[in-house]
Amino acid sequence: MRETCIDQTMKEWTKFLITYKFALDEMRTKLTILNEEFQIMHDYNPIEHIKTRLKKPDSIVGKLKSKSLAISYENAQLHIRDIAGVRIICSFTTDIYNILDLICSQDDVRVLEIRDYVKNPKPNGYQSLHAIIEIPVFLSGGAKHLAVEVQIRTIAMDFWASLEHKIYYKYNKGIPSSIQHRLKETADIVAALDSKMLALQNEIENLP
Repeated sequence: MRETCIDQTMKEWTKFLITYKFALDEMRTKLTILNEEFQIMHDYNPIEHIKTRLKKPDSIVGKLKSKSLAISYENAQLHIRDIAGVRIICSFTTDIYNILDLICSQDDVRVLEIRDYVKNPKPNGYQSLHAIIEIPVFLSGGAKHLAVEVQIRTIAMDFWASLEHKIYYKYNKGIPSSIQHRLKETADIVAALDSKMLALQNEIENLP
């Protein structure tokens, strides 16, 4: 009996999450088209690669509990806006804002929130541009509008963030202050590297 209940619950979660999976498919298609168009029109790819992520049921339940909300699919859709996530890795800091503008200018995209950690890095040095957008997913029963979290960052920013994430969990979210200081130093180096690479790119583009 218990196994039957578990199976039924998993089926319900699968049905709920599949629409968010479709939202990620929509986003990947949008980004692939933009990147290919740029390659043809400008002989340049602003997007290096794309990563997608779908929250797991236990993570969604945990987040609802942390918000003191009842566990329901309705609450999940209304109050958790990062169930579906897309991370866009690009070459230069200018690409970050160009990509955001291209996404937000599409007629079926509604911008819900933008958090700019590139111009305003977090205290630990983390840099990335975060946007919550809403896009339609067209199903047999009609369109469903879903929130998707979009993160846009450079290769260097992504390298730093990936390693910081590993260190964060290695120390069970309690990183020693000495290591925090060194992580911040490396984040500053990453920012300087991005700035130098952009200057180099601009110099190359202006060559006769």
